[in-house]
Amino acid sequence: MTELRGAFVLLRPTVREDIPALAEIRATPEVRARWRGGDDLAADIAADLEDSGIRCLTIHHRQRPVGMIQWHAEEEPDYRHAGIDIFLDPAVHGRGLGTDAVRTLARHLVDAHGHHRLVIDPAADNAAAIRCYTKVGFRPVGVMRRYERGADGTWHDGLLMDLLADELVR
Repeated sequence: MTELRGAFVLLRPTVREDIPALAEIRATPEVRARWRGGDDLAADIAADLEDSGIRCLTIHHRQRPVGMIQWHAEEEPDYRHAGIDIFLDPAVHGRGLGTDAVRTLARHLVDAHGHHRLVIDPAADNAAAIRCYTKVGFRPVGVMRRYERGADGTWHDGLLMDLLADELVR
């Protein structure tokens, strides 16, 4: 995959040299509370890079890495769709970079890969993420009860959201 340009961000395939900066972002309390991971965040990111089912893109803003967005695809023809996940440095929250990154990748998945449907699954209580995804055109599908275990060891609800190709806000 080549680089993808948004209005504010550049998405490029994640390389090993990106791992230290991405691990540092993942270690911030705001991101760590939302993204699961073991004690070795660099190893977690490296494992994602080695997983042939996950495509990782480093989000760049002003020539520096500010997060990562990744996607996976269900290729079974009768269920074909793609899913997106993202984390962003809290230092750049509130600037529209997350929305731009999600929109840029969504556009690529629809236009270049022919996906007619995309999914994303923020924590049900992550209002900022839900607002971000809604701006791109994602709509709530339903609450997945006790969907993921939080850092506190308890189960938390997730919100399944999807986007059909013709609903993408370009």
